[in-house]
Amino acid sequence: MGTAPATLDHAGIARRIPHQGRMCLLERLVSWSPQQIHCMAVSHTQADNPLRSAGGLLSPCAIEYAAQAMALHGALLAPAEAGPEPGYLASVRSVRLAVPRLDHIAGALQVRAERLAGEAKQLLYRFEVSDERGVLLVDGRATVVLDTPLAPTGRHPAS
Repeated sequence: MGTAPATLDHAGIARRIPHQGRMCLLERLVSWSPQQIHCMAVSHTQADNPLRSAGGLLSPCAIEYAAQAMALHGALLAPAEAGPEPGYLASVRSVRLAVPRLDHIAGALQVRAERLAGEAKQLLYRFEVSDERGVLLVDGRATVVLDTPLAPTGRHPAS
């Protein structure tokens, strides 16, 4: 089993989380510990950002940036051979949006998450997304559920 790296670039992040291609939104792992993670992102300025709508990249999309940081945090804590483990946001609470859009924010987004509680299948994180000067843009709490089987494919509930 290898040691988890102190920092990672975009390609290194993409190898560790389920999000691939343009959907891997994080640019760099800045730092991490067993309790917290700090990443940065510049994809919010890209016209082809997969979360961008006709109205731009709306601030609730910061939740996805934070969720990817949480996924990376989990991957860094897991054994190296484990590979990306899908997780699902079960809930987000106490979300505060200080700006309407992210695509107008100059410079890199700072994405931080702190693990508040958890066990093998369910984790509670506090997250915040700020601009490169540290001005808070979005924050809140998220519950992540791991290793939850999806509903069988090809079958639809009766109407």
